[in-house]
Order: sequence, then structure tokens, then C-alpha cells
Amino acid sequence: MSRLFLVRHGPTHARSMVGWSDLPADLSDTAALARLDAHLPDNALVISSDLSRAVTTADAIAGARTRLPHDPDLREIHFGDWELKRFPDIDAEDPGLARAFWETPGDTAPPGGESWNSVCARVDAAVDRLLAAHPGHDLVIVAHFGAILTQVARAGALSGAEAFAHKIDNLSVTTIRTLPNWGAEGINHCP
Repeated sequence: MSRLFLVRHGPTHARSMVGWSDLPADLSDTAALARLDAHLPDNALVISSDLSRAVTTADAIAGARTRLPHDPDLREIHFGDWELKRFPDIDAEDPGLARAFWETPGDTAPPGGESWNSVCARVDAAVDRLLAAHPGHDLVIVAHFGAILTQVARAGALSGAEAFAHKIDNLSVTTIRTLPNWGAEGINHCP
């Protein structure tokens, strides 16, 4: 059995929908990074999405752990036309679509973006590739709110709406045990 230590990247301080935009992370809280590094297993492999906020966070906590190449399939939800817009502005444009995306996630997608089901398929495939390539290894995956929630949903057999009810703070760790019996060992732990 492997465990996934899903770490949300450092804060961007954006007050908008940040999906595939490449905003930097604020990594000035060195004490929080040190606690996070100390909490993670020393022999775990470290990987991140290819967005700079995840890359720099992974680099900051990697220490002596083996660092794997970035994986674009671990990116955040692609918000399409909603990218970098504030929720009130999105809601004003199309309140029905905005509510459906968050309240009954599934195949509903922002214009030009991806649905919850698409995000799950993309991230699940990336995680499955990692587990197959590194059997028996623990993995530290530095990613994003939506990507982490896909694995929370997978581990708990949760609907998208149930997954979205979870809070995932910046620099938090969500620990998932994998095959043969997926399950969450801890969600949104802030060391």
C-alpha cells in the first residue's frame, strides 16, 4: 500500500477563480514550510503540477526526498472563461450555470473550461500512473484545491458536491491510503 500526501500549494492571495493561470505562491511563511517538511515522510517521492505555485512549494518542502518531474495532469480545475473572475461577477453573468457547477458538479463546465467529471478523470489517471510507476512508495503530491478534492472524493466514494464541502487550506496535507482499499486518513491537516 502507498499513501498519498496531498499538499496544497502556498497562497496566491488572489480573490478570484485561479485555475490554470500561473500565479506565484507566497512562500514567506518559512515556519509553516518547515513544519510541513517535518510532517512528511522522509522516503516519499515528491511531485507537483507544472504550475509555478505548486512547483515552488514542492521545491521548498522536498528536502532530501527524490523529486519527480512536474505533471500538468495534476493542475487545478480549468475554469475557462471564468478564469481570474470573482464569483459575484460569474454569478451575475450566468447564475444558473455558476450554481450548477458548484452545487451539482458532474458534467457542468464553465464556458471553455472543464467539468468536475473531467477533472476527476484527468487527476485520477495521473495518480494511477504514479502509483503504477512507483509501487509501494509514498508520494507527496503538491497540487491544488480541486485536484486534491478529486482524491478525497475517490477515497470516500463521495459525490462532487460532498467533496466540495471540504475545506483545503494552503500548505495543508490530506493523507490518502491507496490500493487495495482507498480511504482518507486525514483531510486538511495543517502541521
